[in-house]
Amino acid sequence: MNRNRPFVTVALILFSLLIPYPFSAQTDEVDDYVRAQMQKRNIPGLSLAVVKNGEIIKAKGYGLANVELNVPASPQTVYQSGSVGKQFTATAVMMLVEDGKINLDDRIGKYLDDAPELWKDITIRHLLTHTSGIKNYGNRDLNYRLDYTDEELVKKAASFPLDFAPGEKWSYSNTGYVLLGIIIKKASGKFYGDLLRERIFAPLKMDTARVITEEDIVPNRAAGYRLVKGELKNQSYVSPSLNRTADGSLYLTVLDLAKWDAALYTEKLLKRASLELMWAPVKLNNGRTHPYGFGWGLGDVRGHKLIEHAGAWQGFTAHIARYVDDKLTIIVMTNLAGGGPGAIAHGVAGLYNPELRPVGTQREQ
Repeated sequence: MNRNRPFVTVALILFSLLIPYPFSAQTDEVDDYVRAQMQKRNIPGLSLAVVKNGEIIKAKGYGLANVELNVPASPQTVYQSGSVGKQFTATAVMMLVEDGKINLDDRIGKYLDDAPELWKDITIRHLLTHTSGIKNYGNRDLNYRLDYTDEELVKKAASFPLDFAPGEKWSYSNTGYVLLGIIIKKASGKFYGDLLRERIFAPLKMDTARVITEEDIVPNRAAGYRLVKGELKNQSYVSPSLNRTADGSLYLTVLDLAKWDAALYTEKLLKRASLELMWAPVKLNNGRTHPYGFGWGLGDVRGHKLIEHAGAWQGFTAHIARYVDDKLTIIVMTNLAGGGPGAIAHGVAGLYNPELRPVGTQREQ
């Protein structure tokens, strides 16, 4: 499984033009760049948010959210999160850690009935950091058109041999985050989506954020697409149960993610120590580290710290890039599989601050 609201006021847009360089960019320059990237990558629709010091300085939609109905994309367009949703799952886990309901070094067998002996040394921390050794399942392991119970998903995961001993290596595993969602329910007594709604989405007024549903009426929902031999096609069907797992099954807008980004500079959700732990590189058994925390990838651009994550699922791609030293965040969501929103986000960041331009690139003329 590859998971990788209100209109922005004219005053906010005008304010963006008054911010001193290097955190300013001509609106036309950003728009031209985004449109050129969309044309290059054949992206039907894209929404962008640029956030500085917790405030939106640009939010805009480009292209079409729904090609068949000719609906324009906007900041209010609802996209699927893909693995951008993992940071929310990780935050829910850390909330339960602060509540005393979970310990990061608990063995996962404490929460999962009939966990195999093979998992006896796997901890919550291992699942969060993709160091458990549990295989990343794909469409050869699960039939995406079939519904599965939690118990069946655990059983399926337990049937895989470990790729490596826990903590020995880093290897991306959606399976680990599916298990975390089941563990959240066991520890809290609530479906992970309900916990997110109560403790994150509602308090932050992330009005459109929710777990994916094909059944409900969702205003401003985009359609997801894929390219097949250069021709645009609708996303493939996925069963309802596989659109509710904790590895990245959320509906979000760029405005939702802007509110989320602002909250991460505060202690509204978690204590600062918990947040810093989520953004610390994982330490492997051999003492080396890997640039991944709890649901976040870690890096830097010319010494500027970058905390980010990508997402891809069902004809959608998303990326949030937080340049935390600069308090600048770029959020890009598209309705095309393989849309490359990370590269676009990094390119937009470079327009606001040349020092953030991706290494090895030159300013396009």
